[in-house]
Amino acid sequence: MSVALIFSPQFLNHRTPPGHPERVERGEVMQKVVDAWKQRGGVAQEPRPATRVELGRVHSDRHLAIIDQTAGRAVSLDPDTATSPESRDVALLAAGAAIGGVEAMVQSRATRVMALVRPPGHHAERERAMGFCLYNNVAVAAAHALTLGMERVVIIDYDVHHGNGTQWIFYEDPRVLYISTHQYPFYPGTGAAEDVGRGRGAGFTLNVPMEAGATDGDYQNVFTALVIPVIDQFRPELVMISAGFDAHERDPLARMRVSTPGYAMLTKSLCDASDRHCHGRVVAVTEGGYDLTALKACLESTISVFDGAAAPQTSDLLGPSTRSKTAIAAVRAAQGNYWKI
Repeated sequence: MSVALIFSPQFLNHRTPPGHPERVERGEVMQKVVDAWKQRGGVAQEPRPATRVELGRVHSDRHLAIIDQTAGRAVSLDPDTATSPESRDVALLAAGAAIGGVEAMVQSRATRVMALVRPPGHHAERERAMGFCLYNNVAVAAAHALTLGMERVVIIDYDVHHGNGTQWIFYEDPRVLYISTHQYPFYPGTGAAEDVGRGRGAGFTLNVPMEAGATDGDYQNVFTALVIPVIDQFRPELVMISAGFDAHERDPLARMRVSTPGYAMLTKSLCDASDRHCHGRVVAVTEGGYDLTALKACLESTISVFDGAAAPQTSDLLGPSTRSKTAIAAVRAAQGNYWKI
């Protein structure tokens, strides 16, 4: 597989208030991972800013105007989401990096791409920023893929938080299948199994809410029983990953118990699905992940899997629990009319 990374040192210029989890040090970790990749001869490219037209496919004019007004200023958009003077321009590059991953696929410059970006994006809704997110990077990129002629794009979001923004943006669109595994109930409060989409989009939102404490085995169970079978039935032309690593056992913001090998296992199963349906084409865009050690390890393992490495075996200590059985039963009850699961 041809693998490329997308990153800009400017991602370090988005500065949040002291003590904020989405801190500059996350960008420094990303830069170290990219530099090590380049030293091994790997391909890495700088992103371009997303254009207003590209952003406007998923965000309202009002929202874009609000973010534009933060340029050059430190602004608190909500209790969790803040900007520094350069944040608007950095966020444009983050959305542009996700777009760049899609364009690399279409132009056959890479088969698998990882955009290492901040700020993250999956909480940003059509009308508002929230949850550390200004623009919805993965949604902007998926919408761009549709304009390039793709008709079936799947977004798998394994961040520990539900991607409310991505869900609502595509809630009525059958061309984009949104699948989320997340701790529930938890921030932002959305992501019930019964939220399945609306109108022509009914069935094309698949939420897998799991209780706190879910392990590698639990995640493997729900991927085997739900996520991969639905992807196989959808037959995507592009696989996108909202790559949040805050379900990791070390992460300070959540209470899941996924290990680094567990994340690699999930990524490998998605790569295998992409091999079956879309010539291996995968674009991953970073979301959360707030323990720096875990973030670095998960970024490295994801890139390694993209580059063809086998996923390492997970620890027997993180086997399945009743949490996955409960989640699988809830999803089957909600989705049984739409998918064979």
